[in-house]
Amino acid sequence: QVRLVESGGGLVQAGGSLRLSCAASGSIISITTMGWYRQAPGKQRELVATITSGGTTNYVDSVKGRFTISRDNAKNTVLLQMDSLKPEDTAVYYCNAYIYASYWGADYWGQGTQVTVSS
Repeated sequence: QVRLVESGGGLVQAGGSLRLSCAASGSIISITTMGWYRQAPGKQRELVATITSGGTTNYVDSVKGRFTISRDNAKNTVLLQMDSLKPEDTAVYYCNAYIYASYWGADYWGQGTQVTVSS
């Protein structure tokens, strides 16, 4: 079974930093795109940042210049460094990865980690 396990959420004051980590484990053949999504109360889940296996990144406009996504392909991990945090960044953050555990690939999600930014 493939699993994504996140860590690193918490409570921080506005202007502070947090780093989220997500590790994929199980019978993994390969992983293409990995990313982070977030869902604030009463809102739809939105894409925050993605990174391909080749290192190409994509960010939602609201986090550009503040968040940095990176990955370690050898360890099947993806990180999200979040700097200059704002109260509007408060949400549950979910790790996502497209993983080939067999001939067929599939989307996998982590359980979510809470990020709370106080003003």
